[in-house]
Amino acid sequence: MANKTIDHAITAKSLKSAASDPTHAGILSFMRRRYTKVLKDVDAVVWGIPFDAATSNRPGARFGPQAIRRASAIMDNDPQYPFERDLFEDMAVIDYGDCLLDYGNHAKTPGTIEREAKKILKSGAYMLTLGGDHFITLPLLRAHAEKYGPLSLVQFDAHQDTWADEKGRIDHGSFVGTAVREGLIDAETSIQIGIRTHAPEDCGIRILYGYDVEEMSAAELADAIIHHVGDRATYLTFDIDCLDPAYAPGTGTPVSGGPSSARILSVLRKLGALNIVGSDVVEVAPAYDHADITAIAGSTIAMYMLGLHAEALAERR
Repeated sequence: MANKTIDHAITAKSLKSAASDPTHAGILSFMRRRYTKVLKDVDAVVWGIPFDAATSNRPGARFGPQAIRRASAIMDNDPQYPFERDLFEDMAVIDYGDCLLDYGNHAKTPGTIEREAKKILKSGAYMLTLGGDHFITLPLLRAHAEKYGPLSLVQFDAHQDTWADEKGRIDHGSFVGTAVREGLIDAETSIQIGIRTHAPEDCGIRILYGYDVEEMSAAELADAIIHHVGDRATYLTFDIDCLDPAYAPGTGTPVSGGPSSARILSVLRKLGALNIVGSDVVEVAPAYDHADITAIAGSTIAMYMLGLHAEALAERR
């Protein structure tokens, strides 16, 4: 017990220190990273946006950040598979906590998210966001596009989210179409993976449907994504309903016929050639989960996103 710690999220002396909290105890930041709003000397920021007022089916994704953090505790100390390294040995990562939102005034939500995201990005840190429903990606794209210009969007999802919408309306099914119309993303170099529904328009975005995912190998899927996107500044968004409900029952709009978590994690692992400048994991709704299946999948996907960034940092340094 001499080398054990507890509540690493508030007692850590270094942003790069490994945690040794018991998996079943301690304060549950994402992977036990230090809770702080101080952005100095930080390589990556994990934060939550507990918002689900834009859902069209089952609510509950406002509890997604909590569930993902809780599930991440099991990954807090060992070298993270399949990256074969302690991700935090050379990468300073903090848990920035959650975005404070006025639950009674949803019209202010997009601006609040965007302002806080811009503050984080201004520090130079990479930003990984835990949602929340998929609407939150729109203000995040606005913040990233202001810094990097029009982005390529790599979207893992069962839905296209390109439905037409009224200006200013808040809906998780229209954020992609709005982002295209606002010039936040370049449709010609954007791609959606795992789509198993139809929307009236595709906005010029390439789609790899659910059956494509089933018929292609993980290497083929990754190659298709990389060759389509190229070296452009890329935003990676992962709606947990991309996975089949067998692997992610805890979500608002589950769609049968999706891929397994193993297949999609294998695809993510192979996306290191992309220039990923920001990412999110959304639509985890733990009220419909069983034994934390969905939360574990969401936290693992988020860990892979940090792993890819750790490797990108190592190449640049």
